[in-house]
Amino acid sequence: MTEVLDPDPNPNASAEEVKAAYQDPKLANVLYHDWEAGTYDEKWSISYDERCIEYAIGRFKLIGGEHGWPYGRALELGSGTGFFLLNLMQGGVISRGSVTDLSPGMVQVALRNAEQLGLDVDGRVADAERIPYEDDTFDLVVGHAVLHHIPDLDTAMAEIMRVLKPGGKFVFAGEPTKIGDAYARRLGQFTWWLTTNVTKLGPLREWRRPQTELDESSRAAALEAVVDIHTFDPSGLERIALAAGAVDVEAKTEEFSAAFLGWPVRTFEAAVPESKLGVRWKFFAYKAWQRLSWLDENVLRRVVPRELFYNALVTGRKPQPPVRI
Repeated sequence: MTEVLDPDPNPNASAEEVKAAYQDPKLANVLYHDWEAGTYDEKWSISYDERCIEYAIGRFKLIGGEHGWPYGRALELGSGTGFFLLNLMQGGVISRGSVTDLSPGMVQVALRNAEQLGLDVDGRVADAERIPYEDDTFDLVVGHAVLHHIPDLDTAMAEIMRVLKPGGKFVFAGEPTKIGDAYARRLGQFTWWLTTNVTKLGPLREWRRPQTELDESSRAAALEAVVDIHTFDPSGLERIALAAGAVDVEAKTEEFSAAFLGWPVRTFEAAVPESKLGVRWKFFAYKAWQRLSWLDENVLRRVVPRELFYNALVTGRKPQPPVRI
């Protein structure tokens, strides 16, 4: 049997490839994420310490509950650098993991991160619409901010159900809602415009990134608009899962007031030199986000419709075969 080799990362796409990517969302995903792989964790303040372990477990508990831990073998679909899977493994939710992503660069970084953390993880470059694992392989399939990148969600969900063992569960988090995405993008665009213009002024020029870096970020943002294919209504996510044959399907949402802080903060961080921010800034931003998330979860959830929150999460199970008597 011939060994299947994953393609190499392509972090320096040609102008012709970028032009073609505007007409091909899958190519755009590969180019954009290969391009971002080396700096992705830094850009999104991703770490593999207590802060992000707590965050990942919190998202999992919110929609997936606390029963069945540790899951024997789990797959992260569209893993990126491995943020969700690796932090869940460190938190005791998962024993053994596999990562897949359309981007060779992201799979490479995820496996490197896993090796540095001493975690039992294998990985493949793979299309979510054709998952390269056998039927009934995984106890759990997870993903964070991945479903909105997949062109054919119905096919992808059918594949998820295929590779799950009977009774196995899927948990997806970090998916943008229709309304949440609209206000988040506007907040991000305004913050970028304000920061990059204010830092042109004499006293604030030392807070300005070099123009080449700003141009690179703008180029990445243009491709990002292509790779972000879907936004969701929570009920729409439930319908997709049910149509694939899942049972015990449920969608929830989170981040309302927290999103109004989070998006300007993340955009500001991308627009200024990292050396200007430091540990105190990161501590402030994280603690403020935590407090607003508490407000969202314990107060605003009771009065604000779920469609207005920014992040959607969905779970379900592959049904057990009927018991024969």
